Amino acid sequence: MASSDFIQPPVVGVGSAETSSTSSSPSAPRAESSGNIPGGSTTIRDRSPGSDYARLSRQVKSAGLLRHRPLRSVTALAVTLLLLTGGWSAFLLIGDSWWQLTVAAVLAFAFTQCGFRGHEAGHRQLFHGKRANDATGLVFGNLFIGLGFGWWVAKHNRHHAHPNQVGRDPDIETGAVVFIDHEARGRTGVAGFVTRHQAPLFFPMLLLEGWALHVATFRALRRGRTSAPAPLSVEVLALLVHVAAYLTVVLMVLSPLKALAFVVVQQALFGLYMGVSFAPNHKGMAMPGEHDRPDFLRGQVLTSRNVRGGRAIDFVLGGLNYQIEHHLFPSMPRAALPAAQPLIRAYCAELALPYAQTGLVDSYRQVLRHLHAVGAPLRAERRA
Repeated sequence: MASSDFIQPPVVGVGSAETSSTSSSPSAPRAESSGNIPGGSTTIRDRSPGSDYARLSRQVKSAGLLRHRPLRSVTALAVTLLLLTGGWSAFLLIGDSWWQLTVAAVLAFAFTQCGFRGHEAGHRQLFHGKRANDATGLVFGNLFIGLGFGWWVAKHNRHHAHPNQVGRDPDIETGAVVFIDHEARGRTGVAGFVTRHQAPLFFPMLLLEGWALHVATFRALRRGRTSAPAPLSVEVLALLVHVAAYLTVVLMVLSPLKALAFVVVQQALFGLYMGVSFAPNHKGMAMPGEHDRPDFLRGQVLTSRNVRGGRAIDFVLGGLNYQIEHHLFPSMPRAALPAAQPLIRAYCAELALPYAQTGLVDSYRQVLRHLHAVGAPLRAERRA
């Protein structure tokens, strides 16, 4: 495979996605686009003074879009903290009642919003200083929701360095769900059944994502696999405090059966919300091969998808709907992403570089079509 070639998802068409031109590859996903994919890019991160990315970076910096906005950051943190404390206050006021399952949904929403703040802290979007961001990530990640900030930063940095790249991006590694078609072949038993039907099973499986994240956190800390924004002992202590406080409060207020139901529902909805927030970003987009070397600009833009929808979507998805802008400038404050979008989209049009954007429902449709296509060979084998 040539260094500028991308592995394309084995499915075509995205329904209602806007399209201003067609891709140069017949298997590329249709999307809101400003031109054909240019070839011949061979460097991973071309940031020389005359590179396409360098020119865009100068425009973004001159527009003041990389400037930290601590007041807005504090406001976002305060709102998130209010959601979290409001949920737990309602839990204490309602007492031993099945109505607590409603509170479980509220706290699942609050937990995911805490996760968004941890994401922003990990990219140093909130404050200029590293210590302030790391402290925020440890509090909103380890302490508030029980997810290891250090482990996640290490994993997420690998994703940003090689988004959607086979063999390099940990977010597309084969597990319960298979994103790479050739890795689906030969799966048998339960794994084979899941892969054959992974499209209809995708959203139900996301109900287990919260538990999977907790397990991955403790495994990583046990093995010392963390970016260590704080000593490992501090990360572990914060996690243990979270688990102890969470279980103590739940078991003190609810009877055993209600407590079990509350924990299951709250963690399941937390995982579902996290999953549906991150799923639209890259799944079903171009997938560079392990040895490909796209330049930085194209490597980020061609593998990312934006989701339009206004301020409501911005809030619900935590700014992740501006995935192209975020991947090009990870430290850009969330509040600046909407202002950066027109500039970056126009620049992509100038370079005849596809800019993928669609609605939320259609983004999920694209993801499911890709998962369905990946499982197709196994379904064919089953029928043979």
